[in-house]
Amino acid sequence: MTKTVLHIDSSARLTGSATRDLSAAVVAKLAPETVIRRDVATPLPLLDATWVGANFTPAEDRSAEQRATLALSDELVAELQAADTIVIGAPIYNFSIPATLKAWLDQVARAGVTFKYTENGPEGLLTGKRAIIVAASGGTPVGADFDYAVPYLRHMLGFIGIADVEIIAADQQAIDAEGSMAKAKDAVAALAA
Repeated sequence: MTKTVLHIDSSARLTGSATRDLSAAVVAKLAPETVIRRDVATPLPLLDATWVGANFTPAEDRSAEQRATLALSDELVAELQAADTIVIGAPIYNFSIPATLKAWLDQVARAGVTFKYTENGPEGLLTGKRAIIVAASGGTPVGADFDYAVPYLRHMLGFIGIADVEIIAADQQAIDAEGSMAKAKDAVAALAA
């Protein structure tokens, strides 16, 4: 049973968005005890030299300014850590994810916090979680060679330890909007809670 969902929306469309509507339907289907909402349509700060310097300073050695620099990142990571299921509404813009969603990933992919380096390569630290990606596109078929959104999200989630990733696709809406949405709604209805 899903207890806590982190629900992330990233569509620039605040209304009339397939990913917003479908990701909300996924959360309703899961019926969690707690929902943590994070809308990244309002852009998060991009990584800069100050952020990188703070991140690579050991936590016990960080100045007050460095702790303040990482405060939002710490909050975003805490949201991920608290959730057992992550639902991500991800429209496909120009064959990839929105820049705002990439900024979120940059804020949460932190060495020593959400992944660690080992002699066998990186190891994700957020194991035992489930992710559901709701992807929508005008013409890009999910899974096509030129779909750089869904494989990237799947990879990044796996990189931080989230290997249980399900995809709900409302793709190629410019070609068959009705059929695309019907297929996605059927996938939502078939989800295990």
